[in-house]
This record gives sequence, structure tokens and C-alpha cells, in this order.
Amino acid sequence: MTLIKSISGIRGTIGGKPGDNLTPIDAVKFAAAYGIWLKDYAGKSDLKVVIGRDARLSGEMIQNLVVSTLMGLGIDVVDLDLSTTPTVEIAVPLENADGGIILTASHNPKQWNALKLLNEKGEFLDAAQGAKILEIAEKEDFDFCEVDDLGEITRNEAYIDIHIDEVLALDLIDADTIRKEKFKVVVDGVNSTGGIAIPRLLDALGVDVVELYCEPTGQFPHNPEPLREHLADICALVVKEKADFGIVVDPDVDRLAFISNDGEMFGEEYTLVACADYVLGKTKGNTVSNLSSSRALRDITQKHGGTYEAAAVGEVNVVSKMKATNAVIGGEGNGGIIYPASHYGRDSLVGTALFLMLMAEKGGTVAELRASYPSYFMSKKKIQLTPGLDVDGILKTMATSYKNEDLSTIDGVKIDFAENWVHLRKSNTEPIIRIYTEAKSQSEADKLADRIISEIKEVAGI
Repeated sequence: MTLIKSISGIRGTIGGKPGDNLTPIDAVKFAAAYGIWLKDYAGKSDLKVVIGRDARLSGEMIQNLVVSTLMGLGIDVVDLDLSTTPTVEIAVPLENADGGIILTASHNPKQWNALKLLNEKGEFLDAAQGAKILEIAEKEDFDFCEVDDLGEITRNEAYIDIHIDEVLALDLIDADTIRKEKFKVVVDGVNSTGGIAIPRLLDALGVDVVELYCEPTGQFPHNPEPLREHLADICALVVKEKADFGIVVDPDVDRLAFISNDGEMFGEEYTLVACADYVLGKTKGNTVSNLSSSRALRDITQKHGGTYEAAAVGEVNVVSKMKATNAVIGGEGNGGIIYPASHYGRDSLVGTALFLMLMAEKGGTVAELRASYPSYFMSKKKIQLTPGLDVDGILKTMATSYKNEDLSTIDGVKIDFAENWVHLRKSNTEPIIRIYTEAKSQSEADKLADRIISEIKEVAGI
């Protein structure tokens, strides 16, 4: 059982002892710390916070605890109940709220849950803000309100529909263009809120929907991370139904993966590539992804005359770099689409609509579209180090060894070679170095990773 406290929030497994797992006491403690911080940050006492959750089994319990805690601090709550991460993000500014909390452990299995924290823009907090909340939680210096000053709760379960309306209103989305194509799409909602939101969006766009695991029961039918090894059912159903493609989302609907018409994975890395291809074809500009994302986005961006830049891993870092470079689209290679014309958050509804527009305009099959993009292959490995080793020192030595290459040290060590790249990142919780590589064949990517692992072992003396 696990409890992980980080600058982005608190997540853990349900049950067990306080401080070791995400128990009711921990949920209240962290919600209170966020409320106390928000009062100071906003500089006022009359606050409003938006709350939403995915469908996992512990969601209603955690929701009730968090809502009651905020009300006990005199904070008004807009409760969206079953929702998605991007839906909560767009609801915060629409409600003129001071912040938001999303109750989801994203792609983690059903025994996990988490509190993810937003500011008044509906964006994730930065490192300094997250650290301050952790400090408040540790001190447990909470001052709750008297009975006449308790916060009030307003329930609004219409926000998924509002979110869909916001997507349909985007300048680059033309519902009539999509409707004319009469697409047929299979949707795997992993029995969470994506099973509500994605079919509703597709229905509004005139798409024939085949639903798979779209009942929001919280009983995930497979590992909820949208990776190839977990998706045999939808891959088979796309072929059986003769569908144009399949859509897979994680439980909180901020990661988006496609299944091609032939039942093969389109590739999470290529979700962003395809959406960027459509957006850049309509809007000249720049793109951003994180250092561990595919080089294919850079290639597509340059093809359209734009500039690509890489950010440190983490959504808040990607958003910061997007703002600094005026990027018109960005995200992460895990299927996260960030489209600023909508909002600065990963949004599978926006990504789905952009992809449908691309397919409507390009024609052909999804498999043909995938074949038209630069082909890269990734290897993701890790190396276990002996406790006590100086991981930072090892990474510094590796950077020095490759100082004549195209090098980045903003997040570990990223070495860009002419035909491939390697990204080395240390774990914050254990003596592990993660090694990500990308090349033009799987064997080349694996070979590069193994070579780097050997070099690290030599440096570390293991």
C-alpha cells in the first residue's frame, strides 16, 4: 500500500493506516491544506472551488470528504460529480472559481485515487505552490469556520455537455464536415467517465458509436493505462465491426489513443503528431512536447514551417514552455493533447474532434494516415542502482561524456544524435535511472538503450 505526496497533489492506495495510504484522514488533511493555501493565494475569504471525479470505486467517498472539508473552511463548492479532468479544468474559469480539485488517479489501477489541484485558471499548480501545500499539510495548522460561516455546495452535472459545446464551438472544428463522412468508431471508456463523455461528443458529431466498457462502474475491465498490451478487446472489435478506427481513453480522459482500422495501434506518441498536423495546416505556429516524446512532432512541425521545442517532463512544464513560445498546440507523448485555443490542459475530447477533422479532410484510412508519418520506435528501460550511489553525479558524468552532442540537461540528460536520441532521468523516490531511447527501428532503439546502460554501469562501478 502506498501514499505519494508530491508537488502535483497526493495519490495513494485506499485503506490501511493514515500516512501510509490514502485514508479518509489523509484526504481531509490534504484538502484542508489546499483550502488554507488557496485563501492566502487568492487574498480573500469568499472562495469557490470546483470538484469533479472519475468513476473509480473510492471516488464518491473521497468526494464527500473533500467537499465537506472545504465547506468546513468556509469555501463554496461547485460539485460536478462524475466528470473528466479536462471538464473540471474548463469549468473553473467558466464558474469564476478560485481553484479546482480533480479526484482521480489517472491511469492507475482501481485501488488508487488522488487529489489533483488546480489554480483559478483551471491549470495545475507550479512546483512552489505545490511545495507550500505540502508544508501546510505537514504542520496541520488548520483553522475551520464556525457554523454560520460554513461554505455552501452547488451541484452541476451538466458540465460534460457544456464541455462538448465548448469543443464544437472551436474555430477549427466543423461538425457538418465530420457528419458528412459518416464515421464508425469503437470507444473503450474503461468503465469510467470517458464512457460518458466520448460517446456523447461523437454522437453530437454524427459518428456511429460502438461502445465497449462505457458503463461508469469503476470496475476497470483491464489495466486502465492505454497501452497495446491492455487493448486486445478493442483491437479485435474494430476489425469485427469494420470501424474506421477505435478510441481509448484513461479513467480521467486526459490521455487519448487510437486504434487503426486494421486493429493495430496508431501509437500514443502519434496522437499528438496527428492533431498537430491538422492544427498546423490551419494555423501557423510552434509546438512543444516533453523531452521523452517522439521526434516525429518536431518533423511535422518543421514540415509546416514552425519551430518545435522540448520541455521537462510534466504537464505543468509543457504548459509553461507553450506559453513562453506561443505554441499553437502541444502535449505529451502519452496521448495528451494541449490545445490553447480551448484551454491549457490535456484534453481527449478536443483531441478526438481535431483527429476527426483531420480524417474528414485527408480521406483514406487511419492505417494509411499512420503510414504517412515519420516512423520512429521507442525503448523504455530502467537501471537499478545501489542505494547510496550519487545518481546526480552519474548523470553529470554522462553529460560530460557527450558534451559535443546536442545536449539538454533541463530534466536529467537528453542526448540528441543525428539518427536517434536517449533521455536519462532519475527517480525521485528510489535509486533508479530511467532510460528512454528512440530510433528508426525497434532493434536500434533497444541497442542504444543497452549501450547506454552499459556505460552507466561502468561509471557507477556496478
